[in-house]
Amino acid sequence: MNANKEKAVRVSRQAEGLLTKVNTMIETDAYCPDVIQQIDAVSGLLRRTRLELLKGHLDHCLEHKIKENKARTVDELLKIYNLSK
Repeated sequence: MNANKEKAVRVSRQAEGLLTKVNTMIETDAYCPDVIQQIDAVSGLLRRTRLELLKGHLDHCLEHKIKENKARTVDELLKIYNLSK
């Protein structure tokens, strides 16, 4: 596993732990702004996970994928960047 994937796994596990905490907070009627702050933290961790996976893809997979099927690879990248219809 490359460094990007290792980091992505580590960060996504942090998000998973925080999400469990969020669920507990909701179930125990924690103060709403505190819950929302934790939800924002989970979202930030998931964005970091996404970024690490994207970096790894661009660094390790892209060249092979373009050679394999350029049109499909371009479509995938457009979808990832929310540029496709």
